[in-house]
Amino acid sequence: MKNTALTHIHESLGAKLVPFAGYNMPVQYEGVTVEHETVRNGVGVFDVSHMGEFLLTGPNALALIQKVTSNDASTLTIGKAQYSCLPNNQGGIVDDLIVYKIKEEQYLLVVNASNIDKDWDWISSHNDLGVEMNNISEDYSLLAIQGPKAVEAMQSLTSIDLSEIKYYHFEVADFAGIENVIISATGYTGSGGFEIYCKNSEVEQIWNKVFEAGASFGIKPIGLAARDTLRLEMGFCLYGNDINDTTSPLEAGLGWITKFTKEFTNSENLKKQKEEGVTKKLVGFELLERGIPRHDYEIVDADGNNIGIVTSGTMAPTVGKGIGMGYVKTAFSSPDSEIYIQIRNNKVKAKVVKMPFYKK
Repeated sequence: MKNTALTHIHESLGAKLVPFAGYNMPVQYEGVTVEHETVRNGVGVFDVSHMGEFLLTGPNALALIQKVTSNDASTLTIGKAQYSCLPNNQGGIVDDLIVYKIKEEQYLLVVNASNIDKDWDWISSHNDLGVEMNNISEDYSLLAIQGPKAVEAMQSLTSIDLSEIKYYHFEVADFAGIENVIISATGYTGSGGFEIYCKNSEVEQIWNKVFEAGASFGIKPIGLAARDTLRLEMGFCLYGNDINDTTSPLEAGLGWITKFTKEFTNSENLKKQKEEGVTKKLVGFELLERGIPRHDYEIVDADGNNIGIVTSGTMAPTVGKGIGMGYVKTAFSSPDSEIYIQIRNNKVKAKVVKMPFYKK
């Protein structure tokens, strides 16, 4: 198991550590519900340094990104980020990622921890354009400082005005006494805040100063379990659960990041799929009876016929009910459709709802 530069701190704080994507990662400190509510109402900090970072540089960097990603990266300006995915040749998804335009002819790609090698090999295999590629995943740390109090709590640590950084924009600036830190108004929680990219050698200083600055705001360390309940309340996809090598971006409701204004991997087939319509769709649902939906539970109709499968599910702390996401036959995908989740021997009634589940 690899450790992040902060594993010793998580241990000293009494975190429960679990193996995740080859790393020892803190899954919880005080408990999922407490940590979830800290982020929804205040400010919390996740160590997500297991994520992968690739730097693509050169006159053809944009052309390579355009070739392998579904979204249109030509719209990016310096200081702007974009959510996208890497389609494969079979109609599925290699990974979802965020693309940052750092400067002219230089982009940062942030990928999922479990897919670092797979993504690197995939993008490299399409790099016949002479783009300089650097996998800097092992050298960089990533902190997600999330919650409605994040801006106010962190303002004393930087000379830039944090409230001026719009959603999916970033600044390269001083932070917690360190120069050239990426301060990005992104995150996986739906409660606002920032993601901080820095070198491994700098992250402990940043962590300590973040907790000093946030002390009067009730800042707490947050584990990956709460990260999962927070993202699920927002209806954000988790790679490996809600999207994978066999699910198309259109089936997953990611048509908004699939731009047919350019050619990209398998774009012709995906365009055809869009025109003909999909046979299954990823939907959000909430239980109308007691129960907790879980990954891989069967979704059935009133007569018990299989119509799909649960990809993510939980008892949602803020929403206060069992919620989930899953693929269902298109006929059952419109809001208010009646579906049932097979929980052991019980058929538990649910209805399809529009996401996000959590409305501010």
